Amino acid sequence: MATHATKKPAAKTPPTKTVDDYLAAAPNDKRAALMKLRKTIKAAAPKAAESISYGIVGFKHNGNPLVYFGYAKSHCALHGSTSRFVDAHAAELKAYDLSKGTIRFPADKPLPDRFVTKMVRARVTEIEKAG
Repeated sequence: MATHATKKPAAKTPPTKTVDDYLAAAPNDKRAALMKLRKTIKAAAPKAAESISYGIVGFKHNGNPLVYFGYAKSHCALHGSTSRFVDAHAAELKAYDLSKGTIRFPADKPLPDRFVTKMVRARVTEIEKAG
């Protein structure tokens, strides 16, 4: 009679409640890129409120979603760009993996600060125009 070992389900880590906790829980190889991204976003939109939203870091401007960022096993990602913005900056983004408002990048090749600043400021402008 063969016995089958039952696999224990992987222990789930509890969701983080603060941005600092999220960054502290990030793998070492991604943490520096994420912290740099946070600093750049805060500088570009100093009045934006940050929180954990959808399990990743989110920023809101005047109560409206501005941008989000997070990490996965093989990349980091910045979410919230519009397709119009991505299309207008296709040349700058050709080295990155793109899909519907998301820019994925390797942690060792983060998005340039000037590009992130431009994107965040464009989103702030969109939100303010929408009123």
